[in-house]
Amino acid sequence: MSLTSSIKQSGSGIAALYRRYAEWLVSITWKRFIVLSLLLLIVTGMLSSLPPFNWDLATRTTRVPASRSVDITVDDNGVRIKPKRKGSQAPEITIDEHGVRIKRAGDPASGPQEIIVDEHGVRRGPDASQAQPTPPAAPRAKDEAAGVAEEITQELAQDIRREVIDAIGEMGDEERVVHVRLGNYMPQLAFLFILLSTAIKIAYAGRVKAEAKAAEAQEVAEAESLKRQVTEARMAAMQAQVEPHFLFNTLASIDHLIEVDPTRASRMQKNLIALLRASMPAMRDKATNLGRELEVVRPYLEILKVRMEERLQPQVDVPEGLYSADFPPMMLQSLVENAIKHGLEPKAEGGSLSVSAEVAHGKLHVGVADTGVGFARAATAGTGTGLSNIRERLKLIYGDAAELRIAPNAPTGTRVTIVVPYKAT
Repeated sequence: MSLTSSIKQSGSGIAALYRRYAEWLVSITWKRFIVLSLLLLIVTGMLSSLPPFNWDLATRTTRVPASRSVDITVDDNGVRIKPKRKGSQAPEITIDEHGVRIKRAGDPASGPQEIIVDEHGVRRGPDASQAQPTPPAAPRAKDEAAGVAEEITQELAQDIRREVIDAIGEMGDEERVVHVRLGNYMPQLAFLFILLSTAIKIAYAGRVKAEAKAAEAQEVAEAESLKRQVTEARMAAMQAQVEPHFLFNTLASIDHLIEVDPTRASRMQKNLIALLRASMPAMRDKATNLGRELEVVRPYLEILKVRMEERLQPQVDVPEGLYSADFPPMMLQSLVENAIKHGLEPKAEGGSLSVSAEVAHGKLHVGVADTGVGFARAATAGTGTGLSNIRERLKLIYGDAAELRIAPNAPTGTRVTIVVPYKAT
């Protein structure tokens, strides 16, 4: 059992080492890899001639072909010896059944020199192949001389051929002492290691990139999920802040009218009940449309109309075709509330308030304009919490695709516009 565990641990260690090395190979550029490979070859070449890599591990003797400056051919037709280099002064020797022919290149003027040894004897001259004429002899003497010459010539040719073959056999191989050293194999091992590293770098690159992309996608998904949770929590907190703000202002108005005009207070209370019945579902929704927001704004304006009488002239100018457009909840009502509280109420004669909507360049523009005292000019100017909440909610919902615009209104007052991407539900 311990041996198996040791093998598993060793395998795990080798696999981990391989993964680290492969990841390192993928992390470096090809230029750096090539430079490191060249340095490895240079270092191994230098170390191969230094101790202990140049120490002899073993010594053996081998036979290698000897170097020759002539071509030697031995076959059934005889022996032919020719010089390898063109223009060499070495003779060309041919030994066959006809005898021995030795041909040497001579001067251009004299021509080649040739020596022939055959049954006719030994001849030398520029054209020894043509036999010199001999005086006629007696038939019997001629036959005996020819027989003796042929026998001597054949024996001489055989002896020469035998000696040449023996000489060729002796010079065919020579002994050489081979020293086996560790340094002899280091450059080859380094080159093999470079080839394996190249294969690992190519094969592992795709896998590492795929794993990196998967990990990056997972991180992005987790970050988006966390961001969405934070966004929802912040929106819930801000919406909880908007609800008491709206109810407090409305109830404060009713409380004031109860003291000065109970009939109008009763009528306002009934309108408040109708308003809450319409607005409470919208206050809890994460998304709604412009038509539902107008259902909340109209009762609210009626309540304020009862309180302010002729000092408030409300007007809603929104085409019915835009009622189905997506719009964040409770933002339009907050704009109307701010326009009345900080724009029209501080003004003695009051003024008008208009709600409008239009689509331009793919964006929905919803505006609230009043003819009050102007932005941040009233003595009752607030801290800007309502508008800050609207900006932050728009940022969280739409990012940079939405904005809150504040501009002066002509001839007096303020115009606040919410711009969001247009999308009909």
